Amino acid sequence: MATTIKKLTTPLAGLAATIGLLAGCTTDDSSSVPATRSSSAPPTTADAPSPTSPSTPATQSASPASPASPSSATSATAPAPGSNVAGTVVRFTSGGTQIDVTIDRNTPAARDFVSMLPLTLEFEDYSNSEKIAYLPRKLNTAGTPGSEPRNGDFSYYAPWGDIIFYYNAHGGYSDQVPRLGTYQATRDQLEALEGSSVTIQVAR
Repeated sequence: MATTIKKLTTPLAGLAATIGLLAGCTTDDSSSVPATRSSSAPPTTADAPSPTSPSTPATQSASPASPASPSSATSATAPAPGSNVAGTVVRFTSGGTQIDVTIDRNTPAARDFVSMLPLTLEFEDYSNSEKIAYLPRKLNTAGTPGSEPRNGDFSYYAPWGDIIFYYNAHGGYSDQVPRLGTYQATRDQLEALEGSSVTIQVAR
């Protein structure tokens, strides 16, 4: 600073030279300062995309994951809340495999299940007798009768909150297992539900 003050007392030509020198130094310093990186939010550029919201698995689900949008050409409008759902066909699609379930009871549990559609869930085998998947939340089963599981039944197990395809059913009547509908499928078609995301939607 003392040197600068002394230069300011020199003739005008010396002052101009000093100003030019200072201007050059200022430009070089500012260009070497790195840009400030924001820490308040992740980058949203193509090379560092922002994270997407996780699926709420079947909740278990985490939510089940987020449901895949079914094609408008193959899906139908779900019945209005409180309407009669008996006769509604619900389609389960995994890759090239489709299994149709016919809802055969107009019960609170059946209406609640249909009201949740469309969904995308993951199925697994249970006890070599059922293919099961957990819903994002438990169904309203108040006033819904139980059932005696039979092969071809599509049911719901209230304590665990999972839907069931029975293929090797055993056991007697249980008020914890309301039947929602029936289905027809081969064992190979049921096996195709495992290990991949299954889209569930109203077909008609």
